[in-house]
Order: sequence, then C-alpha cells, then structure tokens
Amino acid sequence: MAVERTTVNPWSWSEEFGFNQGEVVSGQTRTLYCAGQTATSGDGKPQHDGDMAAQLALSLDNLEAVLGEAGMSLANLVRLNVYTTDVDLLFQHYGVLGARLGAAGVRPASTVLGVSRLAVPSLMVELEGTAVA
Repeated sequence: MAVERTTVNPWSWSEEFGFNQGEVVSGQTRTLYCAGQTATSGDGKPQHDGDMAAQLALSLDNLEAVLGEAGMSLANLVRLNVYTTDVDLLFQHYGVLGARLGAAGVRPASTVLGVSRLAVPSLMVELEGTAVA
C-alpha cells in the first residue's frame, strides 16, 4: 500500500520556513525513528568545531545516511526535531537545511529547540527525524 501524506496547515506562514504544522500519514508500511544525528565522522569523532553551517550540513548528511540504510531518503521525513546550542546562529545558516529539504520536496513537521549543550560539548546542532515509507 502506498503512503499517503496530507498536509495539515491551519496557517500558511510555516510553509515559507520549510515546514508544515502537521502531516497525516496513512497507508504506511514502515516507520523509521532516527536517533539524533550530529556532525561526527564515521568513527564518531566530532567535526567542524565552531562552524554551524558545516555542522548542520554534516548532521544532515548523517541523517541521510541512516535514511538511506533503511531504503529511504529525506523525501520520507514526516518529522524533524532540531536541537541547537545557539538558535540565533542556527537561523543564520538554516538555508543549508531548508535547501536540502526543498530539493527533496518535503516540509516535515518540525520543532527547533535551544539547549544548553549537546552530549559532546563541541557540537552545536543535532537532527532527529521520523520517516515513513
């Protein structure tokens, strides 16, 4: 059975920021809950100390790797949580994320949360996703 996604947007302002207020997913056969992905190398070493844009891009690469391993892509994301130690700095570089989601043709329901720190102190952003196929 094919997955059907129905956008839930009582207001349209969120669309310009690349997310929907909600999505109803029906007919799903598989759901992937992704652990938070950060700017780490394949062996778990933190990368790009102090560079939010590079950390955001690598975190997204790592999220895509997890999705790909499950036979999915960014197009399957229905939920994306973004944790950051600096919300203002994140928004200066949010285009990195928005462009990749836009290219995938997806606007997942999203939340951005400012946190005092992540598990590894040099990391500034963590992406946690839910995908369906």
